[in-house]
Amino acid sequence: MDYLKVTFTFGEIEEYQKDLLIADLAAIDFETFEDTATGFDAFVQQALFEETKLKSLLADHQQLQAQYQIDEVVTENWNKEWESNFSPLIISDECYVRATFHEAQPQYHYEIVIDPKMSFGTGHHQTTTMMMQYILETGFDGAQVLDMGAGTAILGILAAKRGAKSIVAIDYDEVCYESAIENAKLNQVDNLVSLHGSKEAIPQQTFDIILANINRNILLDQIESYASVLKTGGLIFFSGFYETPDLEMIQSHCEKFGLQYQNHKKIDNWVAARFYKMIE
Repeated sequence: MDYLKVTFTFGEIEEYQKDLLIADLAAIDFETFEDTATGFDAFVQQALFEETKLKSLLADHQQLQAQYQIDEVVTENWNKEWESNFSPLIISDECYVRATFHEAQPQYHYEIVIDPKMSFGTGHHQTTTMMMQYILETGFDGAQVLDMGAGTAILGILAAKRGAKSIVAIDYDEVCYESAIENAKLNQVDNLVSLHGSKEAIPQQTFDIILANINRNILLDQIESYASVLKTGGLIFFSGFYETPDLEMIQSHCEKFGLQYQNHKKIDNWVAARFYKMIE
């Protein structure tokens, strides 16, 4: 599956303006973003990209005077870029995330090895970092876990290392589906099942904990499905959206399905939030 890299450049841009633009790009299927010296790069599946939507979006942000360039990124080039930019990461002084070409650091309680593939979820993005922080703060012993929008399966793998009994990892991207299988093997995780699909792929079973790091619009569409398979008293962690206006929208929608907001984390304007399913 090929991706497009859209390189955005700006004369001047405030951080909040960049955050708002990125949120809008995520709403039209852009999946990940990397800062550059003059702006940022945004990546989108070639099959989902519509330049007319991009032009319309930029018209709403015309004060930024954004310029953009579109380049195709095939898998081979993506992997080379991924390797060159992937540095090891430490989460909460407990979890060390590295690639296969980095040296191990056994002094950390948890180590996760991610093999570079054309998929997302290395822990470097703010949303993944916050979700991993939540996992490190939460008891997972014996838990049945659903990881939606799993990407590299980094969240499911950490849940397994934290004692989860079983993990179902789901992603609609075939590369991510395959990456999850390979990364589970790399980390000696044998209780993670990777499924290819979206909400229709969720098994007809119940889960103690659900992890969903996607984006606001997909979450709003899928929250009802999550609630239907979450055990009463179970926990659900959301990320992939902004504090304003997204968090209030997520909270309001969750309340319709018995999911009660507890708290949230924030890095820059990105948010991860914890909810629980109220006793019926």
